[in-house]
Amino acid sequence: MRTGIQATLILLAVACAARAEESPDALRSTVEQVLAEGVHPFVADLDLTKDRATLLALYERRDWQALWSTHGTPTRAALAALEMLRRAASYGLEAADYQGNQILYNLADLAATPAATPERWAQVDLAISAAVLRFITHVHSGRIDPKAVGFDIAVSADRIDRLQLIEQLAGSVDPQAIVASIEPPFEHYRLLKRALAKFRDLALEPGLTDLPAPGVRSIKVGERYAGAAALRRLLVALGDLPADRVAPAADLVLDRDASEALRRYQALHGLQADGTLGRETFRHLSTPLLTRVKQIELTLERWRWLPRLESPPIFVNIPQYRLFAFRTNEDRERDMERMDVIVGRAYPSTRTPVFTEEMRYLVFRPYWDVPYSIATRELLPEIRRDPAYLDRKQLEIVRGGGDDAKPVPPTPENLAALAAGQLRIRQRPGPDNSLGLVKFMLPNAYNVYLHSTPAQGLFRESRRAFSHGCIRVSDPVGLAEYVLRDEPGDWSRQKIAAAMQGATTLRVNLSRPIRVFILYGTAIAGESGEVAFFDDVYGHDAKLAALLAAG
Repeated sequence: MRTGIQATLILLAVACAARAEESPDALRSTVEQVLAEGVHPFVADLDLTKDRATLLALYERRDWQALWSTHGTPTRAALAALEMLRRAASYGLEAADYQGNQILYNLADLAATPAATPERWAQVDLAISAAVLRFITHVHSGRIDPKAVGFDIAVSADRIDRLQLIEQLAGSVDPQAIVASIEPPFEHYRLLKRALAKFRDLALEPGLTDLPAPGVRSIKVGERYAGAAALRRLLVALGDLPADRVAPAADLVLDRDASEALRRYQALHGLQADGTLGRETFRHLSTPLLTRVKQIELTLERWRWLPRLESPPIFVNIPQYRLFAFRTNEDRERDMERMDVIVGRAYPSTRTPVFTEEMRYLVFRPYWDVPYSIATRELLPEIRRDPAYLDRKQLEIVRGGGDDAKPVPPTPENLAALAAGQLRIRQRPGPDNSLGLVKFMLPNAYNVYLHSTPAQGLFRESRRAFSHGCIRVSDPVGLAEYVLRDEPGDWSRQKIAAAMQGATTLRVNLSRPIRVFILYGTAIAGESGEVAFFDDVYGHDAKLAALLAAG
C-alpha cells in the first residue's frame, strides 16, 4: 500500500536524521508569527485566520510544547492523524480541505533533513494541529452554516471541547475511535456513511448506469428491451435483483424477475411502483453514480447540523414526502411511525421552509385563516366576479383576530379593506376545509404547520409538492394519536375521530411540546441495507454543493 510505504520512508528518514532539540521558545515565536500572518508557509490552502484564537489557546495550555513530534521525531499519533485526514472522503468530506498529503510530504522532507531547525518542526506541528482542528469541526458540526443555504437550524460549534479532542488525538494511534465519539449520534447517519463507501465502489465500475432510453412508451414485462442485460446488471449491483435470479445476458426481454426488481426500486425511491421501465424510472436509473455519491455527501453534511435529541421528535423529510414520528430518542425504524406527506410547491414563494420548532397544540375542526397573499392573489378576484363564491367555498370575510371574529358582507368597501389588509378571509370548519379536520400547530415565523386535507387523492401521486408551504399528512388520526399519547383524557382513535367530526372547534394544548424538524435530505440509508435517492425538488442540493465548492 502506498500509505505504508510513505510511513516507512518517514520512519527510516527519521532514524537517519540528526535529532533537533525541542525549543518551546522557538515553537511559541513560530506559532505566534504564522498565526499573525494567517497563512501557513508551506500549506497555503490552510487558512488559519478563523481558528487563530483556538490554536493559540491550544499551545498556551501545553506551555508551548509540541503535540506531534518528540526531539525531531514525528509521533505515531501524527502519522495516524495524517492518514485520517488523507481518508477524509470516507466521512463525506474533501481530503483537499485538510492538506494531509502535503503535510505528510513536508514531514517526510523535514525528517530527512539533517539538523532541521526547531522553527521548521514548529511549522509542521502547527500545520497538523490546524488541519486536525478543521477536520474535527467539520465532522462534528459541518462545513457550512445552514443559514447560508436558507435553513433555519441553529448549529453550535462549541458543543465539543476541541482543544481536549486535539490533545486526545495527539496521544492516540487510533484517531477514528475518538472522532467517532463526536460524529452525529444517529443510526441513519452511520448507515448513510457506510453506504457512501459502497457507492464510491459502484461508481468505479465502468458503464454501470449506461442504459439505452426506453422510447416513447414504457417497457412492460415480457417486452423487448435492448438494454435488458445492462439493466439486470445495474439492479443486481444496487441490491434490487438477487444475483441468482438473473436471466442470460443474451435475453433482451424485460423478464418477470427484472420487472419485480424494478418495482422494488421504484417503491424505494418514491416512484410509481408499476414494474415498468418508463421515462421517470429510466432517468433515476441512468443517473451517474458519482451524482449519487454527491447526494450522500450533501445529506451527511446536513445530518451534522442536527442537535442531539432530548425527547422523541417528529422528522419531515421534504424530498422524500415522508414524516417520521419517533417513539424514543433514537432513530430506530422499529420505533417510528411513518406516513406520507404533501409539501409546498417548488416555486420560491410556496416552498416548505427547512426549520425546527416545537409543536405546542392541536386544533380539531379548525378554521383556515387564509394567508394575505392567497386571499388577495387567488380569492379576491373570484369574489369580485361573483360574491356567491364565498358561500360555495365556505369562506367568510371577518374583522379582527380569533375564532370569535364576526363575518362581514362582501361589500365593495369591505373588499377594498380586505385588499388593504384591514380584513381577512377564513374558511369555516368542516369536511371541505382546506386544513381538513385537524391541524398541528408549531408556532413559527413562516406560518407553516401540519394538517389534514380533504384532497386525499393527491397522496397517490409519487411527487407530492402541491401545497402553499404547509405540510399535509396522510394519516391525521394516527398522527393525533401519536401526539396525544401521553396527554390526559385517554385520546383513543375513536375519541380523536369524534373530535374531528364534532360540532365545535376544539383546541388541545400539549403538556409536553414535541420538537419538529422539517428537513431536507435526498439520500436515505435504511437498516435493511437499502439506499434511496430523491429528486432535489427545491434545488437545495445544488446550492449547498456550490457553496462547498466555493470553500
